Amino acid sequence: MQIAAIVEDFWASRERGVYYPPQWFDRLSLDQACQVQLGLLDKAVAGGAQQVGWKVGLTADAIREQFGVHEPVFGYLLASGRLDSGAQIDLANWQGTGFENELCLRLGKPLRGPGVDVAAARAAVSSCHPAMELVENRGDFTAQLAVAVADNVQQRAFVIGPEVPLPVDADLAAVTCEVSINGAQVAQASGAAVMGDPYASLAWLANKLAEYGRGLETGQYVMSGSFTRQFPLKPGDEAQTRFNGIGPVAVKAR
Repeated sequence: MQIAAIVEDFWASRERGVYYPPQWFDRLSLDQACQVQLGLLDKAVAGGAQQVGWKVGLTADAIREQFGVHEPVFGYLLASGRLDSGAQIDLANWQGTGFENELCLRLGKPLRGPGVDVAAARAAVSSCHPAMELVENRGDFTAQLAVAVADNVQQRAFVIGPEVPLPVDADLAAVTCEVSINGAQVAQASGAAVMGDPYASLAWLANKLAEYGRGLETGQYVMSGSFTRQFPLKPGDEAQTRFNGIGPVAVKAR
């Protein structure tokens, strides 16, 4: 199959409001899905969108086992999806909204694979933000993982709190978070849930992107992968996640 033709078909489907085109169900490998995703990114950028970073998903062993995959997946972040903590979103314009609780790492220098290890990843990060990823369930993620990867792994927006400088010896695996919805605590977790160490997630991303001729650039954001499971977000909800030593991040839905 010609990837460029699949990209055009996905793009045309998007313009009709179909994000999981059924003609591609059970037909794409994950490698092809990654190529389609990057082709869609290139089309968006050519049309005026600004890419500001990347995301890593399926970072927990249990979730990868659920989907029968041996490694995480990646997606891209656009400037149009960057929101500051406390933002209000109108769910009338969203499909099946949820949020995940992550650290948003900021690159102080380029990071390119192959051969990136945790130490190199740590050395490339200058700061981080407490963050939430806001996702849309635009189709059946569980049944059509490859199509979901092509469609940018549910990504819609990301909410970040104030930037926090990170020393080179920062232990992100030990960072803990507490998640609350409407004032009630719903989860506690630590950075160790993210591949054992969020820096390991970053190293994986740099090495994976290298397979497609891409790399991480200075100033880009990287959403590490969620400390917790995904939580639904309903109109009227106020969600807050507080990361120990990093700070809080919050979002409101209406």
